[in-house]
Amino acid sequence: MVLLALFVTACTAEQGGTPSPAPRVSSSSPSEAEPSTKVRAVIDGRTVELADGTRARISLLAEPPSCAAAAALDFTTKTLLDKEVRVSSITPGEVSLILSDGTDFALLAVRSGMLRTTGVDGGPLTEAESQASQAKLGLWAQECPTSTPAPAPPSPSSTAPPAPPCVVVYRVNSEWPGAFQGEVTVRNASGELINGWTLRWRYADGQTVTQMWNAAVSQSGADVTVTNAGYTALIVPDGSVSLGFNASVSGANSVPDSFTLNGAACTVG
Repeated sequence: MVLLALFVTACTAEQGGTPSPAPRVSSSSPSEAEPSTKVRAVIDGRTVELADGTRARISLLAEPPSCAAAAALDFTTKTLLDKEVRVSSITPGEVSLILSDGTDFALLAVRSGMLRTTGVDGGPLTEAESQASQAKLGLWAQECPTSTPAPAPPSPSSTAPPAPPCVVVYRVNSEWPGAFQGEVTVRNASGELINGWTLRWRYADGQTVTQMWNAAVSQSGADVTVTNAGYTALIVPDGSVSLGFNASVSGANSVPDSFTLNGAACTVG
């Protein structure tokens, strides 16, 4: 009877009694660390190329201003090039890089003042940026222009024609019925030596040159052409030569209003 009672008790405990606790299931193993790789190229301060050829932008870092881009590139190159990093993807085309000592590169770059944050509202990155700004670190130590500078004004040579290379003074020294005597002075304002020259002008009132000294003269209608004599061929810079002449005239005797020397227009003095 005792044995029967024990057997019934045992069966009752297994079928209708309190169930035995379920066996413990071991907790899942911690997630494996992000894969490790190398940075084989640095494109700019916030863009890298990984060992497998993937090119990605480092998340949460703003593009540096142009005046700080070179320093940012140098910092990123020294910190990441050929270094082992762990990679985690944030958004397509962007990554987060963890250095071998566990430091987040974005946080390091912002804390050093080499790059600024973007798309961040609070947290360690915002705090690091505030501290770098207050300490005037990296790009915070320099003032970058906030707008494109206005183009430099064009040089005077591109806005104004060059000064005439010569100055001509024409005067009538004396007049008598049907004729007059005149003088022309030519000054070299070119700044260079003139060796041989031709002076031209045009009369408006039918004047005709009949004789000239210190130069040879020819005339076709109203157009007068004067060429140097052998002893007047050279005109030094700021030097001058004077020509005398006799001419006939009938009626008015206006002064020519334009002269050219070797094809260049002269100032009329």
